[in-house]
Amino acid sequence: MIFGIIRPVVIYLFLQIFCTVSMFTMDSAEYESSRSVVIKMATLAPSGSAWHENLKEIASEWNRASGGAVTLRIYPDGVAGDESDMVRKMRIGQLQGAMITNAGLSRFVSEANALTIPLAVDSWESLDRVRNAMKPRLEKLLEEQGIVVLNWGDAGWVRFFVNNPDPSVKTVQKAKLFVWSSDDGTADVWKASGFNAIPLASTDILPGLQTGMINAYNSTATMALASQWFAFTPYMIDMPWAPLIGVTVVTKDTWEKIPETTRDELKRIAEDAGQRLQKEVRRIEDQAISEMQKRGLKVIKPSEDQYKEWQKVAQASYPKIRGSLIPTQWFDDAMRAAKGEK
Repeated sequence: MIFGIIRPVVIYLFLQIFCTVSMFTMDSAEYESSRSVVIKMATLAPSGSAWHENLKEIASEWNRASGGAVTLRIYPDGVAGDESDMVRKMRIGQLQGAMITNAGLSRFVSEANALTIPLAVDSWESLDRVRNAMKPRLEKLLEEQGIVVLNWGDAGWVRFFVNNPDPSVKTVQKAKLFVWSSDDGTADVWKASGFNAIPLASTDILPGLQTGMINAYNSTATMALASQWFAFTPYMIDMPWAPLIGVTVVTKDTWEKIPETTRDELKRIAEDAGQRLQKEVRRIEDQAISEMQKRGLKVIKPSEDQYKEWQKVAQASYPKIRGSLIPTQWFDDAMRAAKGEK
């Protein structure tokens, strides 16, 4: 009889303890879940490229520094779409971050176009001057748009890749030239400058070359090599048209879910990684050109007179760019910085 009474009591106490422990375990799991942050970050950078490997390093170091609370999931190869798609997906919350070029960055703030005025800068030194002059204001504008800059870097120098051995302006103007598909009027400027501009998403460059929709494009050497675009354009014009800027960004609302002390450490990690990548990109650009030459690419250099013609075309585009694609003050400030003027 005593055992008959004890058994239900024991069962009751066991259930009470089990439920309490279960609730505690669930609460702890939910608490840990609420502390964890997953950042989905996309990029056009090919798998295995310097940019992709750099993001993987950041992901690993972030995971360690945050004690596993911050996970960076990387989507390379343009699997999330063109940079305009990435920007759109960040705005609606499908992505929380991206490693993009100025083409994507200008979708957030048009002022970013001031970093890549054609033939305005011709060296890493002049590029650094322009970027350092623009950076603080750009980061402030981006933050107002809900975007936090993790680091700045380079993607290389944009050059023309063509299927004709003549590097003159007139010859390139006749080519079916890829230009970034956008709604900011960029294609109109190319067309007004006499080029047969074909607006496409960057993810459509390869099929465009394969089908003959385009037969020329401007790209960095590293991207032309990694994507194998150069196989369809046997000539590269040795004339840095403009720098292609790289930037890694994250949405502010996601970033602020991370405790401030952890954020500071993660930002430092990202900045250090960005500096390493910048040095690497500047080092490997010439290597990329050499590698393509081994595979049949011919590097053609404009004569002095031909280069002057290119300069005329670039400078003639400035009034079309200034005040439209680039706010007037930003254009003027960038040009002064490029020349080393205060």
